[in-house]
Amino acid sequence: MSSEPHIVVVGSANIDLTTFTDEFPRPGETIFGREFHLGFGGKGANQAVAPRLCGARVSMVAHVGDDLFGPATIQNFAARGIDTSHVQITKGVSSGVAPIFVDSAGQNRILVVKGANDALLPADVDAAADLLRTADCIVMQLEIPLETMYYTLRLAREHGIRTILNPAPGQMLDLEQLANADYVIPNETEAETLSGLPVTSLHEARACAVHLLRSGLRRVIVTLGANGALLASAETVEHILPYRVEAVDTTGAGDAFIGSFARFLAGGSSETEAIQRANVYAALSTLGIGTQSSFVTAERFAQAWAER
Repeated sequence: MSSEPHIVVVGSANIDLTTFTDEFPRPGETIFGREFHLGFGGKGANQAVAPRLCGARVSMVAHVGDDLFGPATIQNFAARGIDTSHVQITKGVSSGVAPIFVDSAGQNRILVVKGANDALLPADVDAAADLLRTADCIVMQLEIPLETMYYTLRLAREHGIRTILNPAPGQMLDLEQLANADYVIPNETEAETLSGLPVTSLHEARACAVHLLRSGLRRVIVTLGANGALLASAETVEHILPYRVEAVDTTGAGDAFIGSFARFLAGGSSETEAIQRANVYAALSTLGIGTQSSFVTAERFAQAWAER
């Protein structure tokens, strides 16, 4: 694989406020949680940190607020070696935040307040056009305005730049616009939202992915959590088996998958191998707590990959 492919993430940066609890409160009820963590997150930021840890050169195009969290977020990127030349501070707006609640089984529920992420507009993409043209892969999500995501996909298609879209948080989208993406990577819930079809089994995931292909999408990868992932393209529909671990916290595992998949694919791996590698990387992230803080180094990944 190429030693240092260039990944550009056009996306969100949030602060994660994670509470661990044995059970979720009922309406009107107050209960005690077990533990609390504050950390850097946001799907865009997470999907930038993962490929950086895997050895890619990474640049971020984003907006943060002029509160306490904004400069700290930029400093976190810089400390990780991520290019911040196109991360802007938006005056008078809060940074994005994500309160996260994790139960004793490791499952999570997340609220996202987008804040400054909503200020990332097509004009910012134009301002970063020279940077984008140097990318081996552009990665996007849905915590920024849809018009910005669609605009970036069109620009990338015009210039022949590979793109990955993670349609999360799940919402209805213009599939004709999404056809500009090289890869659309939803989880089961997001795939249901995109297609209008149920995705509660591998059989249903196959049917959903084929439906999305017939709707015009180029390639679809449905992430299936502990069941691995499903790759669907005009050439194949393939189930890629998971890497088995005893998960502690699944928060951020999808972001770990997408960010590492971008790095492995841009680095020269085949689609199938890139997914296999991303399955391992995402599984390793569930052994730690939080999002970015749970992502492992290239050395730890290489060890698990060799021992799989």
